[in-house]
Amino acid sequence: MSIMKTQSAASVPGNGHHASLIIAIDGPAGAGKSTVAKLLAAHLGYLYLDTGALYRALAWKVKECGCDPRDREGIERLLADTALDVSHGPDGGMTVVVDGRDVTTTLRAPEVSELASAISALPAVREWLLPIQRRIGVRGAVVAEGRDIGTRVFPAADVKFYLEANTEVRARRRYQELLAAGRTVSLTETQNDLVARDLRDETRAHAPLRRAEDAITIDTSALDASVVLDHMLAVIATKL
Repeated sequence: MSIMKTQSAASVPGNGHHASLIIAIDGPAGAGKSTVAKLLAAHLGYLYLDTGALYRALAWKVKECGCDPRDREGIERLLADTALDVSHGPDGGMTVVVDGRDVTTTLRAPEVSELASAISALPAVREWLLPIQRRIGVRGAVVAEGRDIGTRVFPAADVKFYLEANTEVRARRRYQELLAAGRTVSLTETQNDLVARDLRDETRAHAPLRRAEDAITIDTSALDASVVLDHMLAVIATKL
């Protein structure tokens, strides 16, 4: 197992504490986490950590190897033989490499996302990824988004947000994202997949999706990303 980080945490002039914050963003699929997290990281000069991409990277390997996601022992053997590398470019984007292959552009495929939700329920998978995620955030100056960031990965994060939106809005967002990626899907199919994924994420026995008690909830149903970003920045300013 290996991990690579090519961009050091950027400092914000005149405020050393600002440069050390860990910001956690959790919420269900389609709530706007990725969009806002990228904007926030770029605005602050922070590293962006998409933890969902790490689960999707493992799902990609499971699919490529033809391993049955219900075969827990098989998955554990696969983990022992997996090298997962993450790098951050000057634009703040995150590149994911599995066993020497850049798989970043394949990770949003519906079948990969669905498989990622399934294997993320496996304790062995979450335990394997936990130190990788924490290693990226150990120096601070990171915006991390996922489903258990504020509750498990970084429970002592300086600022925690929980984004939510109604199911119809989230499904439309995901549908447009898939269309833009050239996928042929229907809105109904997308919404059904989203609901099924919500159920898996919220009911898994190990680290289920839930709001951290000290997280600030933002309903993004009727808000564009810039408004959400402004609200987050106002909250973060109180921590400086």
